[in-house]
Amino acid sequence: MDIHISVEGRHDLSGQIYRQLRAGIVDGRLTGGTRLPSTRDLATQLGVSRKTTLDVFERLFAEGYLITRPGSGTFVADGLERLPASHPGVSGTGGHLAAVQAARATSTTRPGAQPLPMWAQLPGRESLPSPLTGSPFDFIGGVTDKTRFPFDVWRRCVNHALRAQSRGRGTYRDPAGEQELRLAISRYLAFSRAVMSNWDEVLVTQGAQEALDLIARVTVAPGDVVAVEDPGYPPARACLAARGAKVVPVPVDGQGLIVRKLPKAARLVYVTPSHQFPLGMPMSLERRVELLEWAQQRGAVIVEDDYDCEFRFEGRSMEPLKSLDRAGLVAYVGTFSKTLFPELRVGYVVAPASLSPALVKARMIGSGGGCALTQTALAAFMLDGEFARHLRRMHKLYAARREMLLAHLNGRLAPWLEPVATGAGIHLAAHFRVPVDEARVSAGARAASIGLPGLTPFYVNAKPEPGLMFGYGGIEIEHIDAALTKFARLLPKLVRS
Repeated sequence: MDIHISVEGRHDLSGQIYRQLRAGIVDGRLTGGTRLPSTRDLATQLGVSRKTTLDVFERLFAEGYLITRPGSGTFVADGLERLPASHPGVSGTGGHLAAVQAARATSTTRPGAQPLPMWAQLPGRESLPSPLTGSPFDFIGGVTDKTRFPFDVWRRCVNHALRAQSRGRGTYRDPAGEQELRLAISRYLAFSRAVMSNWDEVLVTQGAQEALDLIARVTVAPGDVVAVEDPGYPPARACLAARGAKVVPVPVDGQGLIVRKLPKAARLVYVTPSHQFPLGMPMSLERRVELLEWAQQRGAVIVEDDYDCEFRFEGRSMEPLKSLDRAGLVAYVGTFSKTLFPELRVGYVVAPASLSPALVKARMIGSGGGCALTQTALAAFMLDGEFARHLRRMHKLYAARREMLLAHLNGRLAPWLEPVATGAGIHLAAHFRVPVDEARVSAGARAASIGLPGLTPFYVNAKPEPGLMFGYGGIEIEHIDAALTKFARLLPKLVRS
């Protein structure tokens, strides 16, 4: 095996071995077809238990990095050698932005292209399902439970930030964000999402939507073709359309975005590979490699929106597309709206190095930066370990709510609805097993004070597969039980009438 594995101490042994084996595969030191030692032999070599190496191999099998050949052993999967790598003499991503700009300069956009669309004509957040006010039975997606947020701890963090600001000069701050918060985010991403970055590669934004807007501002010109998932996130489509781009919806299947259906002229691709919005399935490893290969061949930028990656309840987490990116193709976007609460208005982007200076300049010209007080408080909240503790509490809470939801979907609702297989996030989609009028079912539920958004509004060109979205981030477990018990009695009438 052309790799050296070094186990330090006795902490997180399976994690140490996993990360080193995975890095060897992704970096190309362990090529497709390479035979690995057995779990027993590897355990003996490293002085660890066989269970530890079994856990490592099971995770790599689940993520598609390893395969077995009966009677022959365990091998590195083929295809990963196609992962794009930076060219010799090119530092990281230097030259990728130039490739994007060169492609734009030679664009065949016709003279007299349409001007930027009028804002009144753009689909925005109003195209998302609206909350059901006054009812505890609202399954709207993307909502978190703010009542569980430790505001007493947050108050101490804000007081710390106030004291820090009182000692400083009244100057404009770095438009890229406060250094402490950028450091905290980079550490968190490295530990929890295998996204390796220095603190100065992180740009703090006012939510994920501003991150996408900044990326579009520096990579997309009026008339450029950009691709989004279909079904997908309406505000992302609106943001790209606002830059004057020609937005092309691309269908998804059980493995995520169908790469072969991407438009050849696309300058940018927006994807949600860890938890496809709104359906929920992850993008397969094979499809991820295919997308990275496609982007390098065409000088395109991939925007990866990892919007609710923190909550996984089944199986192993599929690591971000960014963790496979060796050629500087992926701009990784995250948000605290799904982990803390949306009103905080804090997100971030880890962009290819060649895009970072332009993104910072665009932010300086636009908003000038975010709220230094909020950022300093959030940095303290993360660096003191409070963020991790809050995530652990919320993970347990959301897991119980999800279990209750699935009990109903696999129980009295099973003849009518089939959940989309997904083990992550704070919402779950389910398709109807029988022909129904989705809008009628959703409206009938709403009339009974049950908020159940339909899936059809998230589609553009692809043929909708009728279903419902069950967001469980903002609804109590006893209300899930009561609402779905009521809905199970109501649904047969709505379907048959």
